[in-house]
Amino acid sequence: MTRLLKYGTFVLFLPLIGAYCTVLGEIPYICNATMPCAMAVWEAHAAPPGFSIRRLGADTLKHSTTPSNTWLDCMKRIFLSITLVLCGLCGHAQAVLSLDSCRAMALRNNKELAQSKAQLDKAHWDTKAAHTNYLPKVSLTAGYMRTGDEISLLSNNQKNALNNIGTTAVNQFGAQFPTIAQQIITKYPDLAPLIQDMSGAFQQNAAALGQAGNAFGKGITDAFRTDTRNMTAGMILLTQPLYMGGKIKAYENITKHQASLADAQLRADEQQVMLDVDRAYWQVVSLANKRRLAVSYRNMLAHLDSDVVKMINEGVATKSNELSVSVKLNEAEMTLMKVEDGLTLSRMLLCQLCGLPLESATRLADEDNQDLPTVAQDIRADVETAFANRAELSQLATAQQIYAEKAKIERAAVLPQIALTGGYMISNPNVFNGFEKKFRGTWAVGVMLKVPVWNWGETKYKVRAARTEATIAALKTDEAREKIELQVNQEAFKVNEANRKLTLSMKNLDKAEENLRTAQVGFKEGVITTSDLLAAQTAWLQAHSDKIDAQIDIKLSHASYNKALGQLGE
Repeated sequence: MTRLLKYGTFVLFLPLIGAYCTVLGEIPYICNATMPCAMAVWEAHAAPPGFSIRRLGADTLKHSTTPSNTWLDCMKRIFLSITLVLCGLCGHAQAVLSLDSCRAMALRNNKELAQSKAQLDKAHWDTKAAHTNYLPKVSLTAGYMRTGDEISLLSNNQKNALNNIGTTAVNQFGAQFPTIAQQIITKYPDLAPLIQDMSGAFQQNAAALGQAGNAFGKGITDAFRTDTRNMTAGMILLTQPLYMGGKIKAYENITKHQASLADAQLRADEQQVMLDVDRAYWQVVSLANKRRLAVSYRNMLAHLDSDVVKMINEGVATKSNELSVSVKLNEAEMTLMKVEDGLTLSRMLLCQLCGLPLESATRLADEDNQDLPTVAQDIRADVETAFANRAELSQLATAQQIYAEKAKIERAAVLPQIALTGGYMISNPNVFNGFEKKFRGTWAVGVMLKVPVWNWGETKYKVRAARTEATIAALKTDEAREKIELQVNQEAFKVNEANRKLTLSMKNLDKAEENLRTAQVGFKEGVITTSDLLAAQTAWLQAHSDKIDAQIDIKLSHASYNKALGQLGE
């Protein structure tokens, strides 16, 4: 049907395509609830040359065409739109999914894997962040402060003395002037008139002289004021670590180990997701085969019931025979209903694991195979391969390395630390030039040395704790190796046991087939009773069911064994 849509529909609508392309030049893709089905159908067959599609979101498609032929590109887009519309209108088209495609969808859509990938990304950025510790750090600091009092270079007594320096000087001179004048007059009588005139002039101008002196003193006081009640300051500081006791290197190594841990965890999660998908996939296949088996068994009993009714009418069978068959027929109907319910639920589980809508109409590539291809070959437990591939052992080994680096970090706390510093600072009022009301600054460089002296043994205890953690990780590694060895041997045993069960079930199936054929012939000839025929049919049903279980067990045991080796999906 898909290939008919791909080519026949394209030719049928070729004239309309040409006109439509000419007018619009671009066709929006039609997306509906059947998009997952349409995508699977398209991907299951070859696309036209030069054309591909890729998923952008849950219900979105984007085209990618070869730019050499615009006309052809446009027609291809129209073709895809028509294909998707017809698939949507059909409503019954089913996407055929293989085991590999289910694994791929699960790995792409699983939420836990998305978290593990995010953790890996985080570890990557942590590593880059740790590397920046080698580089100089630049910081900028700015602030404003309002104080109740200003910074003063003079005491209050000094301010009062300067503010009253004129009055003090005039008073002291006025008190001493009469004594000095009398001494001059006594020694030099001729100067008496002059001294008297000076005394009068001083008395007249004493107040003015005092005020002038006070003004001069206040000027000096004002010159020493800082006006620092409103202060604004800023500083840019550069710090370059020179030696931190090995802390920076150890921290960088820890982040690299954490990235390894995240990568190992992602691989472990991927293995578990694929195993879950395998189990769900083969569960659907098993129930699909058992459904066909249940239908065949129901039809077989229905045919027998019809034959028994005819025999009763002919007088060669009893009502009891018919009731026995009817009971078995009802049981077969109930069994079929249970199998169908289980098949529906199993499909839902598989869709959930693959990230598809639960109601998606999907069909598995192996569910129509009545004889699943199996390799009935005994295997040997390959423990060394498991040791080399299991993510758990890689994680534990990495954990030991992390604890060793952690011990180095703790030990660095007692070692000297050296850093180069440089900076530039500005302030207003300017503290570097007489507290003037301007922004001015200065630069400074230096070396900072930090030498721990005493911390009450804290570092010693932390180092011992880190070493103990490394010892614990080593013990866990030994325990994990023992458990992995046990798991690998157990899974190998299960594979070999499943092979033997399949061999026995095939032999039993041949016998059950022959027994049923013989019973049917004997029943027609009247030498076999109804109960014997029913027993033969029941044995036939059980033999087929055992064969299906044995084949599925081989698939599941191989998947579990490969996961135990850390090689599932490889």
